[in-house]
Amino acid sequence: MKTDLTVWGLALSMFMASLDTSIANAGLPAIAGAFGALFPAAQWVVLAYLLAITTIIVGAGRVGDLFGRRRVLLAGIGLFTAASALCGMAPSLGFLIGARAVQGVGAAVMMALTVSFAPEGRTGRTMGVLGTMSALGTTLGPSLGGLLMAGFGWRSIFLVNVPLGILNLGLAVWGLPVDQGERRGALDVPGMAMMGVTLGAYALAMTGVGGMWLLGLAGLAGISFVWVERRAAAPLVEFGAIRAPRLLGMNAMVSTVMMSTLVVGPFYLTRGLGLAVGMAGLAMSVGPLVAALMGIPAGRLVDRWGAGRVTVGGLAGMVVGCATLCLGWGLAGYLIPIGVLTASYALFHVANNSAVMTGLAGDRRGVVAGLLSLSRNLGLITGASVMGAVFGMWADVVTAGPAEVLLGMRAVFGLGAGLALGALVMARSASGGATDEGEGGEAGGDD
Repeated sequence: MKTDLTVWGLALSMFMASLDTSIANAGLPAIAGAFGALFPAAQWVVLAYLLAITTIIVGAGRVGDLFGRRRVLLAGIGLFTAASALCGMAPSLGFLIGARAVQGVGAAVMMALTVSFAPEGRTGRTMGVLGTMSALGTTLGPSLGGLLMAGFGWRSIFLVNVPLGILNLGLAVWGLPVDQGERRGALDVPGMAMMGVTLGAYALAMTGVGGMWLLGLAGLAGISFVWVERRAAAPLVEFGAIRAPRLLGMNAMVSTVMMSTLVVGPFYLTRGLGLAVGMAGLAMSVGPLVAALMGIPAGRLVDRWGAGRVTVGGLAGMVVGCATLCLGWGLAGYLIPIGVLTASYALFHVANNSAVMTGLAGDRRGVVAGLLSLSRNLGLITGASVMGAVFGMWADVVTAGPAEVLLGMRAVFGLGAGLALGALVMARSASGGATDEGEGGEAGGDD
């Protein structure tokens, strides 16, 4: 019973944080109108949340390791809930953007630490549940936001988090194990600051704000971060202790591939196939729905067959899905490969997360969980920028006809197939077809 409460409390934390990555998008036109703002200014309601998550998620995990993952997660849920109430009562656009940034801080804590609580022996199943709730939150965001706004106005898309947050706090208080064995110590403030500058500059550059100078700043700050960490007495990231860089790199690559579906899908369905907007939206929901349905079965497969085998199978399926999408065989030729691609991604996601987290010592679970979530977010941010640029090389987003859109789609998913194939080669070559015990040993470092 206690374990069930733990899993459902973690699941609700993941659902809430994921829901708010997409629910605000549905409210942007209404928010812009309510405050008399231009749409680019209103977009910061979304960007502030995503930037806060990206820049502090690793630090949030480290704070949990140092001061107790249970108490820090409870604080994160409380902060997220309070910030949601402030968003719903915002008197101005600037206040709303600030409250969304604070909400993103709470979401970063929730995303980082939920993964770190996966119980040994049930890691695969727990990751499957968390993957399902993440997909459901992201998928339901736009539709739930639309329904809430239709009935109660734009403020309701934030206020809905208040009762959910109170329920989440109750589940977490009763279900999460009491902190034991976490070591207190100095927080690496310089390291957190340098990582925040690096990630913030990179994320802003990828969203089209600031251009190349921000990428240069991200590079310089990244070099400085490594220099600081090598000399810190209690570094934020202990590079020698993290023995799963390959798994984190694969996670970023695969997330880049998955962003392709969101970049290309709407253009191909509406301009390439001539679907109405409503039908295109329905078709776009197939992929996230498949991913949500596959999460729990994927977790059971990981627990039964091992993370290594399921990772390889998932990546192979992604290669097939991307390659088939390049053919451009009409609506059925889009939906079936999308189903294969997203189902395979669910297999990979659950297996890779399980491999990273299995066997980790308690004082490193938070920061590694933060790195895992960060690698996914960076992949999504990179995918939105790079895959969008690749598509734009072949198809003008304003004037492109069906033939140009098809060329753009083939270029994007051809690149996606190459990335997935590269990740598959990495998964196979790292240990020459190693056993799953070898995978776990690398990920955990303590096996």
